[in-house]
Amino acid sequence: MDPRKPIFDAARTAKGSGFTQIHVDAINAALDQAGVPRELVPGQRAVGTKGIALMHKWEGSKLVAYPDPGSKDGNPWTIGRGATGPGITKGTVWTQAQVDARFAQDLVSYAAAVSKFIGDTPTTQDQFDALVAFHYNTGKIAASTLGKLHKAGNYAGAAAEFPKWIYNDGKPMDGLKNRRADERKLYEGKWP
Repeated sequence: MDPRKPIFDAARTAKGSGFTQIHVDAINAALDQAGVPRELVPGQRAVGTKGIALMHKWEGSKLVAYPDPGSKDGNPWTIGRGATGPGITKGTVWTQAQVDARFAQDLVSYAAAVSKFIGDTPTTQDQFDALVAFHYNTGKIAASTLGKLHKAGNYAGAAAEFPKWIYNDGKPMDGLKNRRADERKLYEGKWP
């Protein structure tokens, strides 16, 4: 599967219509610049449109960096669709093209990490998308009981783990409760 297809599908849905060749070329150029491959590494899966839609819903799209709303010290600073890391600090401003390119790059990276972790465990597209969305937000697919249960084929047990990941700095957060509920629904094939 072309790793860019879900990105184009989500963009078409957001735009409400198709693209001209000029649009396709511009998006491909941005994805090339961001390092998003045109073909997957053998065995690697890509995030589907439901997973992208879920992450768009919960990450939003911020052009100005903001402090983590649930942490005591505001770190890490975040921008775009949940991007953090070097160079993202108070005062950082991005264009929408930068947001989209970074998200596309991050999707490939997080999908690769989940693909590698789950290996040949039977996994539906909805389950994979939910696992990538979870990992994108937590970075804990391999360390979590959720991930380990999925890898062991205990899908009901894995689904029951989503609601446990609602804390930031030891405090339960309503946003994380709602996000995990959506991720669990997607994992169980019931979202949207």
